[in-house]
Amino acid sequence: MAADKNIRQDLRLYLTQEPVILALLSILAVLFFLAVSGLSHIYHSQQESLGNRWFDRGILDLKAQRFQNAVSDFRTALLYSRDEYSYELNLAEALIGLKRTDEAYAYLINLWDQEPENGLVNLELARIAANKKETDKALRYYHNAIYATWPASDEEVERRTTRLELIDFLLNIDARPQAESELIALAANLSDDPAQQIRVAELFVRVKDYERALAQYRLALASDRQNPTALAGVGMAAFELSRYDVARRYLEAAVAANPADTHSADLLKTTELVLRPATAFHGRANSNRDRRLRNRGGPDQIMLDISQVGWERIEVESSHSARCQPGEVGRDEAPSQ
Repeated sequence: MAADKNIRQDLRLYLTQEPVILALLSILAVLFFLAVSGLSHIYHSQQESLGNRWFDRGILDLKAQRFQNAVSDFRTALLYSRDEYSYELNLAEALIGLKRTDEAYAYLINLWDQEPENGLVNLELARIAANKKETDKALRYYHNAIYATWPASDEEVERRTTRLELIDFLLNIDARPQAESELIALAANLSDDPAQQIRVAELFVRVKDYERALAQYRLALASDRQNPTALAGVGMAAFELSRYDVARRYLEAAVAANPADTHSADLLKTTELVLRPATAFHGRANSNRDRRLRNRGGPDQIMLDISQVGWERIEVESSHSARCQPGEVGRDEAPSQ
């Protein structure tokens, strides 16, 4: 009986203490979990901080073109933040700076698999392919880069710069028709910046599309009427299009704006030589006509002389017109002074 009574008392004591014990254990478990979570958070924060610190050092070295140091910095950063996209991308750029393109390609193609729409990754892959003369790959990655995702603030600039780089690549491999197509697309989306218009005009000259080059140089002059490069460009393009009167006017303005421009000065001399025979012939024709009219013979002779002079002038003017493009009159105004 006494034993049963003791057992019942112990059981009642246990049952009254059990909730307390469970509550204590639960509190201890929560505290332990919070402690572990806090320590883990502190650890990861320290890792992230160290990774960022090495990454920032790498960026500075990369900008200063200390590529070997940058590679070391970015690899150290990756020890603290493995698979960090921006770390791997900048590491690839540093490797490219060291001409270690195979290693860079391995990182870039892995990044491309993760984000195939990344503009910078596509651009770097295009450059590697271009250097290896893998034309089809280069073209694919260049076009990907043009239409890929860029930071919103730089999107237009990056796409235009990438297309210009593609055009240079096409010209270097003598793919002029493709380069001209890219130029036409680029010209359709230019701003009013004269520097951009002149750059595109110069590229049109490289593909020997002088008509479009002339148009771009004139757009530059619309924003900056005294721009010596644009004046010289109009004169040169007009010369190539055999519009010699227009060429002379703009070349004169270009030389006046920039006396050190020897190329325009030489081209101006050539233009004047081209125009001189027609001018001299007009002068001789008029002189002959005046002399004949002063020495009047009979009426029939006077009419014959006038007829002959008229035919001479028609021949000269026809020869000059043949050198000019249709629509020149009224479109090729003199440059503003």
